[in-house]
Amino acid sequence: MLSIKTNKIVVMVTAIAVTIFFSCKNNLKDVQKIGISENEPIGVAENINLKYTDSGKIKAILLSPKMLDYSNRDFSFNEFTDGINLTLFDEDNHKSTVISDYAVVYNNTDLMDLQGHVIIATYSKDTLFADQLFYDQKKEWLFTNKPVTFRTGSDLINGNGFDSDAKFTNAEVLEINGIITLEE
Repeated sequence: MLSIKTNKIVVMVTAIAVTIFFSCKNNLKDVQKIGISENEPIGVAENINLKYTDSGKIKAILLSPKMLDYSNRDFSFNEFTDGINLTLFDEDNHKSTVISDYAVVYNNTDLMDLQGHVIIATYSKDTLFADQLFYDQKKEWLFTNKPVTFRTGSDLINGNGFDSDAKFTNAEVLEINGIITLEE
């Protein structure tokens, strides 16, 4: 009688162990996600002072009080909730500045969304003011369909939209109004 009970217990324990063994998966990504909500950032960086160099020369300096890293999402991005101050240096070491109250960089598309008191000031004194501006890092192209003010030389141009390369050599204000100097 004791051996029948022992056999039943052994069979039950074996069945449970086999069920547990075959039901477990070894998926590292699922294990890494334990305790992390997809709606929460995977990392937070504060007081950022990032310097980008190429061949020993500083090309850019990014300053920001806070960055939230959402690389745990399928469409990953970095969010700068307290804005950015970005200084860019060209080949001749001329300095241009980009400032905004808020920024998002979408990692999969290399698109940057700048919002709130966006100011771009070039070394040649051209200045763009906008409420929102997008920057395509791959194409090095700036654009918006929101109101802008563009100051170049003695001209102050207002409009609803802007398209330009990153160096403002092909800058175009859309639906313009303002003071523009024309040479005869």
